[in-house]
Amino acid sequence: MLLLEPYKLGPIALPNRMVMSPLTRNRAPGGIPNTLMAEYYSQRATAGLIVSEGTQVGPLGQGYQDTPGIYTNAQRDGWRIVTNAVHHAGGRMFAQLWHVGRVSHSHYHGHQPVAPSAIAPSGKAYTPDGMKDFETPRALATDEVLGVVAEFRRGAEVAYEAGFDGVELHGANGYLIDQFFQSATNQRTDQYGGTPQNRVRFLLEILDAVTSVWPSERVGVRVSPAGGSNGIHDANPVETFSHIASTLNDRGLAYVHVVEAPVGTSGPDERQVCSTELVRDSYHGTVITASGYTPETAERALERKYADLVAFGRLFLANPDLVARVGSGAALNEPDRATFYTAGPRGYVDYPMLAG
Repeated sequence: MLLLEPYKLGPIALPNRMVMSPLTRNRAPGGIPNTLMAEYYSQRATAGLIVSEGTQVGPLGQGYQDTPGIYTNAQRDGWRIVTNAVHHAGGRMFAQLWHVGRVSHSHYHGHQPVAPSAIAPSGKAYTPDGMKDFETPRALATDEVLGVVAEFRRGAEVAYEAGFDGVELHGANGYLIDQFFQSATNQRTDQYGGTPQNRVRFLLEILDAVTSVWPSERVGVRVSPAGGSNGIHDANPVETFSHIASTLNDRGLAYVHVVEAPVGTSGPDERQVCSTELVRDSYHGTVITASGYTPETAERALERKYADLVAFGRLFLANPDLVARVGSGAALNEPDRATFYTAGPRGYVDYPMLAG
């Protein structure tokens, strides 16, 4: 079975091709990782690679309650507890560096959210005080952009000090890097807006900063060409993401991680062609594909060479021993949606594992 075959990810030997997707779980009160998170991740250490939940690189990068940060010494020490537990259990773990941009609310940091352009997302932000309308963000001034780049560099430094095996840049799902990519959220007229070449500049500057801390073969990038999340879309996604993918060929990265169109998407629109296949055609390194895969569909994706690795989110959430279950053909636990974003151990570290 290809899913269970080893894979060489640059300098890292993966025992299988099953990746645990980044999954926001809201279990980090005060933004500091803790022993409960260490138990959760170490339970899933048989994954070929674990990518952590999104970790904000600065206060303005937070958009949800009790998500962990990766910019203070206390956060570094908390993450070290997590990585030590994962490594003790034989696992490998990348930190996902995250800034939500406009998908935030002043409740979390007392400031107007920031974005490439002053365009509010539709919908509402979740806060401990209830659902609130998203606020119109403040467009970052040109000279402020490098300050955000520096936050990503600091996040990379903290991740290195915390003992991660690498980092992934969250350039997907309508968050800040993706907001720079896509024309509906980036209407800038400076060097960060207009052409695809300009709209990818922010990511490339972040990569320059992060790879001054980490070797490039320990850095990944996550993208979602199909758009859709958090109101994101682009006027010509095929052109935009083909350019982004081809540009990343020169960077010597660990991988590009592609989020497919949401499950159930249909219709004769661009979302159907903006997928892993689009990236695979333009990017020649390791590709991870994600979004709604079952073990059976994942195996077929590997057989077709659609991707090199397959990421599973909810299946790893509900099945800490997913690798063993796939190997033995055992039944899979169903995820408890009611506990995805709640506090405490229920629905987090108490899913049953195979006996023995």
